[in-house]
Amino acid sequence: MDQTLAPITAPIPLRASSTDDPAELLRFAMDAHGLGAAALATLVDIRGGAARALGAHMAVAADGRFCGYVSGGCVEAAVASEALLAMAEGRDRTVKFGDGSPFFDIVLPCGGGITVAIHVLKDVGALRHVLKRLERRQAAGLAYSPVRQVLEAVDPLSRACWLERDFLSVYRPRTRVVLSGQTIEAQAVARLAEASGYDVIVRGQGEGGRVAADMIDPFTAVVLLHHDLDAEAAILETALASPGFYIGALGSTRTHHRRVERLTAMGFRRDDIGRIKAPIGMFGPTRDATSLALSVLADVAAARLVAYA
Repeated sequence: MDQTLAPITAPIPLRASSTDDPAELLRFAMDAHGLGAAALATLVDIRGGAARALGAHMAVAADGRFCGYVSGGCVEAAVASEALLAMAEGRDRTVKFGDGSPFFDIVLPCGGGITVAIHVLKDVGALRHVLKRLERRQAAGLAYSPVRQVLEAVDPLSRACWLERDFLSVYRPRTRVVLSGQTIEAQAVARLAEASGYDVIVRGQGEGGRVAADMIDPFTAVVLLHHDLDAEAAILETALASPGFYIGALGSTRTHHRRVERLTAMGFRRDDIGRIKAPIGMFGPTRDATSLALSVLADVAAARLVAYA
């Protein structure tokens, strides 16, 4: 009796989540690998304009689910399809989109072009190493070799780039916001910071408002929202002795002048005092808590980009 084999159909790419958080993408890849197979797609070249920075990732599962972005959303389904083909073949591949690409029907709105390297995961040891470092709030790095088709943990560089024939990705802990104050402005900043995915730590004032020195690491912004210089004194001293990338304090220009006089009398150096952004925020003056929160967090985000571009 004749038997006809049913055609084997490839999974249809389906976005599993809209996250672009690197740690979440690596966890997704690890979970997918544990269920069968997974691929990690990385933006390794930009020609002209682009919506994402070098090193941006997508993670793709063998069943077609994917998350992450290497562009503004216009090529991600095509990248996932290429990753599924790579998994089916068991070989890595590199694909161009936009300018210089063989896919004439896939056009990037920015008019540029990108190159995406797709790595079929063989093991997740390197990914696990990165996640452990991020949990300890330490930067981490991965080196991808297209020639050897391997992914290895390495010491992080200052930014993602090609180093000879390997592409190095850099991972840094999410922004932490240490927020001091019991004002309505502090409540608004805390809500918006949490909604933005920041790690938020709220402190009051006085002895109860002190923070441990190791709580303020290089990826921490300190936001002081007090209407009294005495209330901010303890945490401000700790912040000035820390490697935090941002220190901002509420108050007018006149108030900040008094702050500077106090700190100078206490022996703080001019360079240290100059780290304080006061009046706090990117724009001002503001007259309501929501506007202030937007101003403060925009300033924090901009300072983070400058510190770790």
